[in-house]
Amino acid sequence: MIVRQFISWVRNASAGERAEATRSLARAWLISDLSQDNRAAAEGALLMLLDDPSPLVRHAMAEALAASGDAPPAVIFALASDQPDIAAVVLERSPLFLDADLVDHVGSGEGPVQAAIARRHSVPRVVSAAIAEVGSAEACLTLIENASAEIATFSLDRIVDRHGQLAAIREALLARDDLPVGTRQALLVRLSETLADFVAARAWLDAGRAHRVAKEACEKATIALAAASPRTEVRPLVTRLRDSAQLSSGLILRALLSGNMRLFEEALAELTGLPITRVSRLVHERPGSAFQALYNKAGLPASAYPAFRAALEAMHEPGFVAEPGGAARLKRRMIERVLTSCGQHESHDTGPLMILLRRFATEATRDEARLFCDELVSADEPVAANEVVAADEREAA
Repeated sequence: MIVRQFISWVRNASAGERAEATRSLARAWLISDLSQDNRAAAEGALLMLLDDPSPLVRHAMAEALAASGDAPPAVIFALASDQPDIAAVVLERSPLFLDADLVDHVGSGEGPVQAAIARRHSVPRVVSAAIAEVGSAEACLTLIENASAEIATFSLDRIVDRHGQLAAIREALLARDDLPVGTRQALLVRLSETLADFVAARAWLDAGRAHRVAKEACEKATIALAAASPRTEVRPLVTRLRDSAQLSSGLILRALLSGNMRLFEEALAELTGLPITRVSRLVHERPGSAFQALYNKAGLPASAYPAFRAALEAMHEPGFVAEPGGAARLKRRMIERVLTSCGQHESHDTGPLMILLRRFATEATRDEARLFCDELVSADEPVAANEVVAADEREAA
């Protein structure tokens, strides 16, 4: 019998020879028309070779059998528990594994094994969830970049929570067309935290100031993100902001002073539990007792109410919302109007509010200046530096 001769020969062959012979035996199992006895003997030989001391032999077997649905299940399952580089071959390619098998190997395997499972064609959601929950950064990155993987939103959020500080993870996530706006905002938070920690660690700013600047930049980016998102995605974003304790009165006031009514109304609806249609109706009426009742129900601080009331009054007048920048930037004239109104009743209680409004005013003025300069440069042909100097010299003469 050929298999018997193979077993006798393989005992004295070198590791390289055994590996090549094992590859040939595995291929014969898959494509040759073996008799029932020879097939049983060949399977026995493959099972025996699982105990070969050389990983070359087991790796050759894995390479030959991994992609076939006709491979001996006992051999495939044994190889999946071998050393990581061998297990990765079958776990990436074999169709014999159930979802539960893959989840188990994600939980017990090392990074290369998890990454191999993440590279599989058509990774099911339950397997993606396991990788997101316990997988290494390499495995999560591989999963994100696998276009055939099914990944639920909560799994993407979990990857952000665990590995969002890594630039490669953030870039891969942001490159996805199906990334929900809430997950994008979570990435902004992780990026701002990472930058703040980096700046503080280098002693470029003290930690408190670095995190304050990062928080303001994150809030600014959140307003811009909400302005660029479909209305159907704004409420989930607001819910996420509330769950992560980011839905502060300062952020809501920033939204209103940016003219971002969608985010402002959805925030009030989230905080009050009222239907968005009713909230919108109350907001667009002239500010009065109805809006104040809505404001109080939302649990926003009483000291900030004058700013919200003044901003809504300005919203009903022409010219304020139509300032440059759309709903993504603070409106300078509206902030000045609110500052003037609140300044008439400035007290100890309104001190933090006035500080915030002045900070908003400075930011809006700088943004408007940048926007103006960009438009000015884009409207004119570039002028060489020597031409500018020559013009100055002619005027001086």
